[in-house]
Amino acid sequence: MKTLRGLLLLALATALTGCHTVLMSPSGDVARQQRDLIITSFILMMLIVVPVIVATLVFAWRYRASNQKAHYDPEWDHSTIVELMIWSAPLLIIIALGAITWVSTHKLDPYRPLDRLGPGRVVTVDTKPLEVDVVALDWKWLFIYPEQNLAVVNELAAPVDRPIHFNLTASSVMNSFFIPALAGQIYAMPGMETTLQAVINHPGDYWGMSANYSGAGFSYMNFTFHGMSEGDFAKWVAQAKSHGDTLDQAAYAVLEAPSERNPVQFYGSVAPGLYRSILNRCVQPGPSCMNMLRVPDSGGGGEASVSSESHAAMPMAHPQ
Repeated sequence: MKTLRGLLLLALATALTGCHTVLMSPSGDVARQQRDLIITSFILMMLIVVPVIVATLVFAWRYRASNQKAHYDPEWDHSTIVELMIWSAPLLIIIALGAITWVSTHKLDPYRPLDRLGPGRVVTVDTKPLEVDVVALDWKWLFIYPEQNLAVVNELAAPVDRPIHFNLTASSVMNSFFIPALAGQIYAMPGMETTLQAVINHPGDYWGMSANYSGAGFSYMNFTFHGMSEGDFAKWVAQAKSHGDTLDQAAYAVLEAPSERNPVQFYGSVAPGLYRSILNRCVQPGPSCMNMLRVPDSGGGGEASVSSESHAAMPMAHPQ
């Protein structure tokens, strides 16, 4: 029996050696700060948990029935020192955790522009974030780069050490955008917009996913995030723009239909104002459109609709 137990433990240890705990070894500064917050909170809690466990074992052994040497005092009912220890230590831990929570909640607010790229590396005033509009579809991800005028399905790329400003929405149901190595997850909802600020500090290919169940194809709603040098990112943009397809109103209507296991797909150009039309549910004119002006049939929204969309869009409250 002992031999079998030892073999099972050895097999478990061998299997765990292949695990990669990306949350504890992230490549983005925001995720790294979140990792540090987890570690700090864990250590503070262990300051209470470990002594309690040790004291429980010590008391059980010292005051066992067979130990005749242990002091027996049936009239004992109070100790000031014990009371101070019981109440002061947890109180101090709660105060520390409360202070850390207050500071980190504001410092790591996903809507707050980044003030650093890493430890000791501040964001200069002339740094321009990379803008990426994200649309959660059924069951795939659409990434629109307004500055580069291109769109990609199920693939995302960004230069190393450049802030990234994500604007997120969804086409039909609530979803959650999550790249564990980059930053924490944030929800995407139809008719609403959320924001996420992040930066990747090391080149590589990272796993992105949907972290909120959204139907039958949820399990395949994954994508690859590429952290690249500025030169490699420029080549990636050129490759994407070499595809002649244009993401306009008609193309988006086809793409929006539910589908699973979608391959990476590039669109070399994007109709003006398309993301705002998606956000305001105005790609197809109808009662669900939140614009006061009708979306032009030429696709994408146009200048008139963009003007009204800026007032009609409903930003989502900060997620918890």
